[in-house]
Amino acid sequence: MPELRKDPIIGRWVIIATERARRPDQFVGHIKDQEDLSACPFCEGREGKTPPEIYAIRPRNSTRNEPGWDLRVIPSISPFLRVEGDLDRRGNGVYDVMNGVGAHEIVIETNQHIANMADLSEEQITRVLNCYSDRITDLEKDTRLKYVLVFKNYGKGSGSTGIRHARSQLIATPVNPKRVKEELAGARLYYEYHERCVFCDLIKQELAQKERVILDFDGFVAVSPFAARFPFETWILPKKHCCDYTCMDGESRRNLARVLKAVLLKLKIGLNDPDYNYIIHTAPFRRQKMGYWKTIDQDYHWHIEIMPRLTKVAGFEWGTGFYICPLPPEETAKFLREVKI
Repeated sequence: MPELRKDPIIGRWVIIATERARRPDQFVGHIKDQEDLSACPFCEGREGKTPPEIYAIRPRNSTRNEPGWDLRVIPSISPFLRVEGDLDRRGNGVYDVMNGVGAHEIVIETNQHIANMADLSEEQITRVLNCYSDRITDLEKDTRLKYVLVFKNYGKGSGSTGIRHARSQLIATPVNPKRVKEELAGARLYYEYHERCVFCDLIKQELAQKERVILDFDGFVAVSPFAARFPFETWILPKKHCCDYTCMDGESRRNLARVLKAVLLKLKIGLNDPDYNYIIHTAPFRRQKMGYWKTIDQDYHWHIEIMPRLTKVAGFEWGTGFYICPLPPEETAKFLREVKI
């Protein structure tokens, strides 16, 4: 019989549609199209095909916007939001309007033509994670901005273009995204009742039950969430409580790189290189305001959500806000635990 499960953080219901279930090994990625490598603008030596870099990790004797880099950050050539201009918040009858001010940056994760972050070295993934922190910290200086979302689209099914070069994106917004606000509100409400972080309680329960744990090492745990929206949805959480991704020290980022690579490799090997998205949920910028973010340091917990694109959202999901997941997360966790890397 199908089972309804409630997300303990934001209260969203999910249908685990066991009557539609397939075996975990029946979910496989799409066959990737052949690619013209000469057309990739992100490879080393083609710096002139991209906008000038905003940030780079490169040897000191190398020249900006020239070969010799390990990682580059550039503005998007088709940004959703732009740095220039004032917010100009205004009303239009019952509607609220403001200018599309923000930032949209592309993180080119390697100078080599490698598509999947799973195939990067742990050292290179650490550089990427360090870059995220540096860019969030720098964008926080702009008082027009409230939040930076870090995300990756891998494969055409995730919304990516056909260029198969490892990259991710940062978008800074002048408002807090609704999805993040729902988590913030749910975490605060739980804290008000229990005086504990809901994510910390979730981690303790998952480690005790072990049914949905995929990996547990180096201070991080990877789990298939109890109310998974998608088959093989995976969350990576630090076991030490922290609301802000940028507060990690260097050792923690190296450990996170090891765990992230392991999870992505398990997905790649076990599911035949599926398309996926990942998103980093971290605390908003916490500028001084009376009564604002009063307990966020105690009640929120940053984390990474990884969502393989193996099923499609259809009319029922759009109409109700329910998600339908055709495979219990206990089965997907067991399958991924057993994938050898």
